[in-house]
Amino acid sequence: MLRVGIVTVSDRASTGVYEDRGGPAIREYMADVLAGPFEIDARVIPDERPIIEATLIDLADQSECALIVTTGGTGPALRDVTPEATEAVCSKMLPGFGELMRKVSLEKVPTAILSRQTAGVRGRSLVINLPGQPKAIRECLDAVFAAVPYCIELIGGPVFDTRPERILAFRPKKW
Repeated sequence: MLRVGIVTVSDRASTGVYEDRGGPAIREYMADVLAGPFEIDARVIPDERPIIEATLIDLADQSECALIVTTGGTGPALRDVTPEATEAVCSKMLPGFGELMRKVSLEKVPTAILSRQTAGVRGRSLVINLPGQPKAIRECLDAVFAAVPYCIELIGGPVFDTRPERILAFRPKKW
């Protein structure tokens, strides 16, 4: 079964100052797009690089989440360190994810150039950093999700599929 880690990176949401909207938006997206059963391991943590790194490591190595999706901490503010934490714990970076997400976001808002979303691989886990706004989360995931199932297969994760009427998972044709 596919295990999905969801990490909301936010000082204010982690202390209850405001309600986490990013994590639930990712959960809703997964329910909308994934065709088969899946499990969620969701966390809400502060913008602290050591905590972000430890959480990503735990979700990948202990919880064995094949897909880990973060929301928040991707901007230029001093406390925004999610991409740095992701790079620190991943063995391979996949810059195409961030490039495509920024391209799609730039069609909506000019401030998308400030975004630093990225993606990487830790063991058999794909980590994708997303912005914090629910609308932007959906737009970014729509842009890249067709490649996610095949990527996870390539790194040794479980085989899973998407609802083709929502997102058609891409897999190369076998010879």
